[in-house]
Amino acid sequence: MMFRYEIILYWSELDQAFIAEVPELSGCAADGNSYQEALHNVELVVQEWIETAKDLGRSVPESRPRLMYV
Repeated sequence: MMFRYEIILYWSELDQAFIAEVPELSGCAADGNSYQEALHNVELVVQEWIETAKDLGRSVPESRPRLMYV
């Protein structure tokens, strides 16, 4: 499945892990020991988030275009 959601990746000193968050999907986040692992894990979580929302009859937000300033 191809997703087009924004993913924010950062290092968390508190968790001692990389964190990947998807702001458009409430509560959708994952972590990993490396940047790549966090990205891989959040891709799985996005899929699960969407499947769960559909199973519960909830709407799935469309991805928003990135705002560009000139």
